[in-house]
Amino acid sequence: MKPALLEVMRMNRICRMVLATCLGSFILVIFYFQIMRRNPFGVDICCRKGSRSPLQELYNPTQLELSSTAVLHQMRRDQVADACRASSAASRKRRVLTPSDLKHLVVDEDHGLIYCYVPKVACTNWKRLMMVLTGRGKYSDPMEIPASEAHVAANLKTLNQYSIPEINHRLKRYLKFLFVREPFERLVSAYRNKFTQKYNTSFHKRYGTKIIRRQRRNATQEALRRGDDVRFEEFVAYLVDPHTRREEPFNEHWQTVHSLCHPCHIRYDLVGKYETLEEDSNLVLRLAGVGGALRFPTYAKSTRTTDEMTTEFFQNISAEHQAQLYDVYKLDFLMFNYSVPSYLKLE
Repeated sequence: MKPALLEVMRMNRICRMVLATCLGSFILVIFYFQIMRRNPFGVDICCRKGSRSPLQELYNPTQLELSSTAVLHQMRRDQVADACRASSAASRKRRVLTPSDLKHLVVDEDHGLIYCYVPKVACTNWKRLMMVLTGRGKYSDPMEIPASEAHVAANLKTLNQYSIPEINHRLKRYLKFLFVREPFERLVSAYRNKFTQKYNTSFHKRYGTKIIRRQRRNATQEALRRGDDVRFEEFVAYLVDPHTRREEPFNEHWQTVHSLCHPCHIRYDLVGKYETLEEDSNLVLRLAGVGGALRFPTYAKSTRTTDEMTTEFFQNISAEHQAQLYDVYKLDFLMFNYSVPSYLKLE
């Protein structure tokens, strides 16, 4: 009788364990579907736990199409390193980065990405993409995010918000990338956007009035007050004036890329180019493991600043100012393998 009683008790324990396991599995299934309803991308865009990191996929690719681009991106990295070595040898200045130098580096924890944004190099669309990647289901279509919202600082976390050990850890483990553009084409794009568009009154007041006051003889009181009709020649004269940089750093829209992203101090794994914007952007997304769910947004090219447009803007710039301006942006030209423009009157 006693063995039979023990057997019954043992079977009861087994039944309770099976019931608990089934109930736990049912709860997990419900929890999973709740997550999937909140985040339609599921594991495609969030949470790469257990999968290969973007760094691993870049330097040791498993996909043949990624292998074919490896040589190109190694050449771009080598070009940056060579320019940095030459610049370091020519200069006695040495500096160490501080957290405040890292405010342009946007961090994506879920996918192990660090993106240094450069204004006038598709940074609005890349900020939109980063908001989708870091939003954990809050956003799905990057083009549904208003441009104004993409530029709200609180919507993205930047590297300067971390402690020094956390910064070093992420710089070592995450894929670091930036996008660059022919320096003078980017400069003309910044001028057109900030000084020829009537809606940019904050730039007109902040910079336009100052530029006109310093660079225009016999300026009218109306021009001095409004600052909305800055000529490109005046803008260039302002940039090459030594007093300008002694007074304050350049605005980020015309600051040099090497001053914004510090590629001589931070080893970027991927240097994308504006000339191959969609191709390079979609490569980053594939490396992050979200290429099937996200693509870089395409948009009309009719308003883009082109090389021909840039040539036209420089026609009225004196040879002296052209040479001085090239010196300001020379390291960007060398670092990112852009030729000296044929329209420049350099002796």
